[in-house]
Amino acid sequence: MITSLIHLVIMIVVLGLVMWLLLYIIDMVPLAEPFNRVAKVAITVIGVLILILILLDFAGMGISSPRMR
Repeated sequence: MITSLIHLVIMIVVLGLVMWLLLYIIDMVPLAEPFNRVAKVAITVIGVLILILILLDFAGMGISSPRMR
């Protein structure tokens, strides 16, 4: 159980770092304002969806769960 919690924390930290890096890159690239905001929203939505999938998999109801097959 403790190893799965450590794995969950590592996955969440890595996801957060990747999202932060992508948002930082979007801020550094000179895009027009509508494209900049759309890119930030798209990155955030995809990150939240991945986080939900990770948490569902940890709870045993994710895509790789035998209950869903």
